[in-house]
Amino acid sequence: MEPLVQKLEAQLAALPVSVAVALPHGRRVGAKDAAVRLEFQDWAGLARFAGGQIGKIAEDYVEQRVRIEGRMRDVMAAAANLLPGSPVASDTTWWTQLLRRARSLASHTPQRDAEQIRFHYDVSDDFYALWLDPRRVYSCAYYRSPELSLAQAQEAKLDHICRKLMLASGERFLDIGAGWGGLLLWAAENYRVDATGITLSRNQHAYVNDLIRAKGLQGRVRMLLLDYRDLGETQRFDKIASVGMFEHVGQANMPAYFGKIHRLLAPGGLVLNHGITAGSTESAQLGAGMGEFIGKYIFPGGELLHASLVLREMATAGLEMVDTENLRPHYARTLWAWSDALEDRLDEARAVLERTHGPDGAGTVLRAYRLYLSGCAMTFEQGWVALHQMLATRPDGQMRTGALAGAQSAYPFTRDHLYR
Repeated sequence: MEPLVQKLEAQLAALPVSVAVALPHGRRVGAKDAAVRLEFQDWAGLARFAGGQIGKIAEDYVEQRVRIEGRMRDVMAAAANLLPGSPVASDTTWWTQLLRRARSLASHTPQRDAEQIRFHYDVSDDFYALWLDPRRVYSCAYYRSPELSLAQAQEAKLDHICRKLMLASGERFLDIGAGWGGLLLWAAENYRVDATGITLSRNQHAYVNDLIRAKGLQGRVRMLLLDYRDLGETQRFDKIASVGMFEHVGQANMPAYFGKIHRLLAPGGLVLNHGITAGSTESAQLGAGMGEFIGKYIFPGGELLHASLVLREMATAGLEMVDTENLRPHYARTLWAWSDALEDRLDEARAVLERTHGPDGAGTVLRAYRLYLSGCAMTFEQGWVALHQMLATRPDGQMRTGALAGAQSAYPFTRDHLYR
């Protein structure tokens, strides 16, 4: 084992933060007063650490085969520098493409999607409330100004979306994957739209309907427990938003997803698709075991596409992209805000989770989320994944004149309305 220990010592010396490691037989290597401390139960885990298998080490931590102590920001600074190569390097062959499509088709039936959504979003409403903003907006915030708090940045994001969609009083607005209702209610209260939200989460469905009743919005706002594929098409919507949802759709279902949006959208209407996108045009998930970790503990069935592939699918469905914005740095800051908030309330989080998961289950969930939030913050900082808002229209074939000459929708083809 001595060569492995020597390799480990060299790795630790090169890290940007001080790290100490306790070996399985009790020997300790690394800095004496280290910012990050790891303790391994077996040599297999130590070998995974030396090999930069970050996702496997995360799994070992969740399953208590390794102990990790230290600030999550320091842990992730070390993790980013342990990788042997780029985690977005291509692993694409004709065979892997075929396997991915087969897995995607099998993983995204209506029943499987409902199970996978509930696995994540129905963990515990009270748990999420500990580290999200008061509106429980569980997607990338928009730091319009650097001094904004998380709550202010989330409200800025909600308004950014509404302004991009050019929402107007009386319009029919659809929110696909409406979460805890942040955008749905913001649009209804501030832009006076007739708003419909859909979700597969029973917890979110009940929570938002309670809010609708409390705010007296029953006549203009509704939240449905419904799969997007089952939404009726007899009435069309003037504007549609999908925020943090299409990551759950699956690459094989993208034609059906954007085709459904096209049929639901009124001619000349606008749709905004906001979601995480892959950092590589050819790699389906992060390497070094990170993608597998998220799939196992956080988002089963989640799949990421590169922005170029998303735009291709939208165009194939007959939607014309009119604006695309990359909010990657905003999501890194959002995720760190969530991570820091959870770290500040670990004891409360454990107590909340014990009510629904028991002592052992609570520990597993909490350890997984600590690494998930901080690890995702690190991956967005590094540029291994991104977050794009893509605004598109369904052309209506009617040529405008004057200031909108050539347009086939109400979109003015400038961004002036966003920043006035």
